[in-house]
This record gives sequence, C-alpha cells and structure tokens, in this order.
Amino acid sequence: MKIAETDALIVVDVQNDFCPGGALAVPNGDAVVSPINRIMEQFSLLVFSRDWHPRDHCSFSQMPEFRDGSWPQHCVQNSPGAEFHGSLRVPLDAIFINKGEAPEKEAYSAFSEGTLAETLRARGVKRVFIAGLATDYCVKFTALDAVRAGFETVLLLDACRGVAPESTEAAIEEMKAAGVFICQTGDLLYE
Repeated sequence: MKIAETDALIVVDVQNDFCPGGALAVPNGDAVVSPINRIMEQFSLLVFSRDWHPRDHCSFSQMPEFRDGSWPQHCVQNSPGAEFHGSLRVPLDAIFINKGEAPEKEAYSAFSEGTLAETLRARGVKRVFIAGLATDYCVKFTALDAVRAGFETVLLLDACRGVAPESTEAAIEEMKAAGVFICQTGDLLYE
C-alpha cells in the first residue's frame, strides 16, 4: 500500500496513563511507539488525539468497573498521565485533538469533537491511517467515525494495542465489517 500526499496518519491516545505504569494501562501499550515513530515521517499530515479530561469527568468512578462510564481517573488535563509517551516523536506542526474535555460527555473518537473531518477535508485528505491505543475503544471509535465521515480508513494493526484479546478481536471484526482495511506498518510503501 503506497502512501500518498492525500493520506494522513492519526495517532490515537498514546499517553502515559494508557501505557505500562499508567492509571488505565493497556497491556504492552508502549509497544506502539516504535512502529509509529518509524512510519510517521512518511506522512505529510499527522494528527495526534489525546484524552484531556477535567478532574470531575463523568467517566471517572471511585470504584471503577473498567467499562464505559466506570473508569479510574485518567488523562487529567495538565497531569503527567495526560502527556504523550516520552519516546513518541510528536512534531509541533501536527494537528492536535483534545477529547473528553466536557465533564458530562464521554468521547472515545478523535472525531467526537466535531472539527477533525472538516480539517482533514480542507487539507485534501482522502485516506486516513490509524494507530494507537486502545484498539477496542478509542482506536475503534475513531476508525468507525472516519468511515462514516467518508474517508478510506486503514488500521495499522501492529501499531495498535487493545485492552483484552476478546474485545480487541471483536473490535477488529466490527471495523472490518464497516469497511476499515487492516494492514501492518510493514505493508506500507514509500516514494
């Protein structure tokens, strides 16, 4: 699969709280950093999304059940847990999407704040490649919203990690059924 000028890479939530040692760590979450760093320079447009929650966000629970609406406090605005992983190369000229800023609203998708699709269209983007955390939550919802917004959508499987094997496999099948193409970073061709 050849990378074109009309492609964008969306890096979803590669933040400290989703990596080992974080408040809501994805198993081996930091393993996505190396493949993302390796391919990002091939894309003319990079998007980085991040959870950016207020301390009183509706998804936080004192007794978390690790499901929608019942998560431990994570990625609190301006906290070390909300920072991008220290080894992830994050160019200053990338597009940054903060999500989950409203205390009363959950936001898994990088498209949930309503401006990303328009921004990508204005830049001439036709196809998006998605990598990051977690396959079965924010990555899945970002991919599904990208398809709904009319973008050809590619999931870079080796540059993603999921919370649990069962939910990750189910998410991959759901994305495939919606028209998301699945490939590995090694399948990409560059000029």
